[in-house]
Amino acid sequence: MEYTICSIDESAETITQAEKMLIETFPGTGMWPDLDEKAAAEELNECIKSENICIGIKIKNKLIGWVCLRPMYKKTWELHPMLIKTEFQGKGYGKILIKELEKLAQKKGIIGMMVGSDDETNKTSLSAKEITEENILDEIRNIKNYKNHPYEFYKKCGFIIAGIFPNANGPGKPDIWLWKDIRKK
Repeated sequence: MEYTICSIDESAETITQAEKMLIETFPGTGMWPDLDEKAAAEELNECIKSENICIGIKIKNKLIGWVCLRPMYKKTWELHPMLIKTEFQGKGYGKILIKELEKLAQKKGIIGMMVGSDDETNKTSLSAKEITEENILDEIRNIKNYKNHPYEFYKKCGFIIAGIFPNANGPGKPDIWLWKDIRKK
């Protein structure tokens, strides 16, 4: 399908569509359990701040996904959030957004991207384990995806698992951190 890449703040309609996607994409995931219109507007306003890179992908002028890259370190920024409407997932649109984001980031001199990918719903082998200093590296190395956790999507886009925070979201609810070197080679 023919698509276009846009800036999320290109129009009031695009902003409204992006806010609606936040509300529809994350209910029940634990990501933003109390996300409502006000919280979605606040999150989106944070994303479209001038220093951030916030782009979307449209089909027939309808937003089907969007992503934001925000400063985290001087040369490595955080990708947060990343959304693709359910009916468009698995069709390559997320990879397209990541590639476009990389191009824009490279123009700003950014050399790395990080993304945290929470497992609050027992989708990986990390959620059922007691992670200790002795087993953390083995558990990361042997991670299993049980229920379509997004960490595999990021790995397919060239990210590597850089570490985890074992109980970031409560006991047995880790945050998986991934990183990608985006320097032109």
